Amino acid sequence: MKYWLLLFLTIFSTCLAANGKPGKFDAYVLALSWSPTYCEEQPKDREQCGKKLGLVLHGLWPQYNIGYPSSCTKEAYAPSQAQAFPDLYPSEFLFEHEWEKHGTCSGLTQTGYFQLSQALKGKVAIPEAYQRPQKPFRTTADGLKSAFTEANPWLKEQAIAPFCSGAGRFFKEIFVCLDKRGAAASCGVEVVKSAAKSCGQKDFLVRNIK
Repeated sequence: MKYWLLLFLTIFSTCLAANGKPGKFDAYVLALSWSPTYCEEQPKDREQCGKKLGLVLHGLWPQYNIGYPSSCTKEAYAPSQAQAFPDLYPSEFLFEHEWEKHGTCSGLTQTGYFQLSQALKGKVAIPEAYQRPQKPFRTTADGLKSAFTEANPWLKEQAIAPFCSGAGRFFKEIFVCLDKRGAAASCGVEVVKSAAKSCGQKDFLVRNIK
């Protein structure tokens, strides 16, 4: 019985992810990736990994309460957006990918979507320890959340979800959960469970920038 329930939920979530109407969603996730971990795992990405970056924008993702919409229209990415927002993403590839997969579900124009992405990225103050660490350091999920709420009084710990790689050993990414107005919101159940499973160790390593 559990197998069939799991199979149903998997198919149901996949259907939600594969379909959607622009502007019809419940919340946003602002995903910020820790570049040192990404570059350790993807060293051939010379465009991003030659820049010695810390937290970078992965994307602004419309979310359902359960699941998420994806590729809601066939509107192609306009390359001029990369020139209009030169420091938004760490690589030009992400402009096209994020617009076509997530931006098309926002209900915004391309310029509007990238403007909102830039504004929300800029709204998150990066704690000093995560700006340009010269040495790796260890922390916990609670420690990371505390650092970000101290640097961002408008956030609450329920709006922050850290993710790890390497079986929970390395800090990989942080999700900031927002409502459709861009205010802090509690992360959904799926995000919370996924984050807890991802960073399942008692603590994890934050790689230094090098």
